[in-house]
Amino acid sequence: MAGSEKSAETPTSRQIAAAREFVESHGKPAKAVVENIGRAGARVVLVGADGALGDVVVAGPAAGQALIEAVADLEPAAWDAETVGGTRIGAEHRRRMAGPRARR
Repeated sequence: MAGSEKSAETPTSRQIAAAREFVESHGKPAKAVVENIGRAGARVVLVGADGALGDVVVAGPAAGQALIEAVADLEPAAWDAETVGGTRIGAEHRRRMAGPRARR
């Protein structure tokens, strides 16, 4: 059990690499909002300096916080007016989020 608790608190090297790549691709500093998604873990929503959105799913909220701490130029954030106002959602992203019915 101790091993599973440790893994729930630690992001994988792949998750850290994905977040670092996002920051490098979308500008510094980037913001990160950790969202608990229940048994599936936590979603770390990334907002680049250019307003791009991305995400990394980790084992839990503690792993999300550890991910933020492990990546230079990634700042913890909340869905406040500044973070929401800094996002730039393009048409392609809106189509993907709308699902199959919107693509008919």
